[in-house]
Amino acid sequence: MLREVVSGKTSVYYYRKNSAASTLKPEHLDEEYIKQAKYLHVTGITPALSESCREAAKEAMRLARKHGVKVCFDPNLRLKLWSIEEARDVLLDMAKEADYFLPGLDELKLLYQTESFDEIIQRLGELNAVSIVKGGDDETYVVEKGNVTAVPYFKAEQVVDTVGAGDGFCAGFIVGLLKGYSHVEAVRLGNLIGCMVVQMEGDWEGIPTWEQVEAVLNNVKHVER
Repeated sequence: MLREVVSGKTSVYYYRKNSAASTLKPEHLDEEYIKQAKYLHVTGITPALSESCREAAKEAMRLARKHGVKVCFDPNLRLKLWSIEEARDVLLDMAKEADYFLPGLDELKLLYQTESFDEIIQRLGELNAVSIVKGGDDETYVVEKGNVTAVPYFKAEQVVDTVGAGDGFCAGFIVGLLKGYSHVEAVRLGNLIGCMVVQMEGDWEGIPTWEQVEAVLNNVKHVER
């Protein structure tokens, strides 16, 4: 993976084709390892890498469900890796097997082939998953049992680098689930982590410690000396 910054604009280039990761197969999975987890987080990038990766991702979800492990699925649609026609059926089928579906609103417009927010919500309501829709107008949506709850973003003082914001959100959301938060409070935590990540350079370098998160939540001021 290479990053390039030109005139303040960041471009990221991934070289995934023929990588070791692209040769992943279902038989490489460790069922005992998956069994001991509380949550399995899967992204749509893995099934886009190769047919064997696609089967491995689906098998990981199957094993998780077999052992009562909750599955989080972020479609992470990457059209440089495959076409929307190829991705659509695979990603929507995987969404049906998830407990938590974490798409972006723009991704859903492509997957469901509609610009209608109401139609998107209706389609999400057909899933068994609790859907967490990122990328709304300054808010994230929790779609659960036909109800939609909007959770406002945290305002960033300065946006430095937006790469990694989605991963930061997912990290915060899953930590909230692990701590027993409600879905809305877990999303609020995800929003906060995403906000903190974009204020630093790098994909993962801005991921905060729990102490830093608490300081923001409790409005603790930074003391320099």
